Amino acid sequence: MPLLLDGEYPGGSRKRVSKAGEAIRDGKPAASDFMILEQWRAAHRHVLNSFQALLRNRTRGQSVVVAQRHKRRQTIIGKLRRFPDMKLHRMDDVAGCRLIFQDIDQLNIFRSNFHRANFKHELRNAPGKYDYIQNPKPDGYRGIHDVYKYDVNSHHGAAYKGLQIELQYRTIFQHAWATGLSP
Repeated sequence: MPLLLDGEYPGGSRKRVSKAGEAIRDGKPAASDFMILEQWRAAHRHVLNSFQALLRNRTRGQSVVVAQRHKRRQTIIGKLRRFPDMKLHRMDDVAGCRLIFQDIDQLNIFRSNFHRANFKHELRNAPGKYDYIQNPKPDGYRGIHDVYKYDVNSHHGAAYKGLQIELQYRTIFQHAWATGLSP
């Protein structure tokens, strides 16, 4: 993916990325709208790979499973349709990493340390906002999610500055329950 000009996102400006999302949601997309969606997804691969490497480094020597997930095209389209006010450029879970811990204490210690880590990536949510352990979802799901905004000093990374990634923290038991729900 080529480097972008300041203020540009993969696929063009934020406005153009959102317009493509709106056209797709409304069922009136041009071929270029799908191309923009794919460019947007592709840009998140860099952020996903960077965070996955960072998390693996921070969990080295611990009994923690680190996995990554790249939201599929149809899942993005479904989310845009379920949430009519959602803007594609604001969707914060196009890329995601999941950390699976042995127990809740290990999870809480890691997350607390990660929040205090010395890097430029910005935590976008209040620490308790997506705490589904303290406040489970109606279907019983438990886990904690954080959203980070990607930020680095490197010339190559500048093209992806501002893209977001979701981190999911679960214990091994919460993960077993959550994956048991999936088809």
